[in-house]
Amino acid sequence: MMWSNFFLQEENRRRGAAARRRARGQSKAQMTPEREGKIKLALLLTSVGATLAVLAVGTEFWVELNTYRDNGSAVCDAAHLGLWKMCTKRLWQADVPAGRDTCGPAELPGEANCTYFKFFTTGENAHIFQRTTKKEVNQAAAVIAVLGLAVMALGCLCIIMVLSKGAEFLLRVGAVCFGLSGLLVLVSLEVFRHSVRALMQRVSPEPPAAPALTYEYSWSLGCGVGAGLVLMLGGGCFLLLTLPPGPWSPLCPKWGQRAP
Repeated sequence: MMWSNFFLQEENRRRGAAARRRARGQSKAQMTPEREGKIKLALLLTSVGATLAVLAVGTEFWVELNTYRDNGSAVCDAAHLGLWKMCTKRLWQADVPAGRDTCGPAELPGEANCTYFKFFTTGENAHIFQRTTKKEVNQAAAVIAVLGLAVMALGCLCIIMVLSKGAEFLLRVGAVCFGLSGLLVLVSLEVFRHSVRALMQRVSPEPPAAPALTYEYSWSLGCGVGAGLVLMLGGGCFLLLTLPPGPWSPLCPKWGQRAP
């Protein structure tokens, strides 16, 4: 009797394992080529946002600081900075476009001096044109941006698992990750804008006198705005793919079929 119970339990265990394997195979086979194509198209959209996000975070053309040209000299000073690094440049006024009152743009050739911020190492503030950064705000912008990239990488991993392993339950997780990463990138941009305003207001009282400055946001920040919007759009597309078909779907003819 004992041996018969043992063999019966062993047979039940084998049948259960076989049923689970069949269920996994069926769940993976449920993804139609049309659905897989939609997921890949949404992944292509989010990859564009991911590229823009990495480009924005890794470059230092978020904002340009420009002095005025009427300084009685043949050269003028400009600077550009991002989350990690700032560069000051001395430009020839002859190279500055005619009709421009301020020095720049920063892409012009000139004598450049680039240094990394010391917010995360020694905790020192940076000094630019007799103005001092507010390191707490700059640190917050950088940390939020890096967190956004980390969440974006997690979303990419989830979608890759969906396509390779058929784990469609991760599709919703990936959608949330991409939407959250886009939101974090946009929040980082807004925090950076506050850091720029704080920099313009923190004028050093020590001589020499601080020069008059203007600032304009540059192409790195534009890449960040585009990345945030595209990532949120991609997250919305993935989220739509997780929803059940609506009551209007039978009314819409499928691709490749003609409406009667």
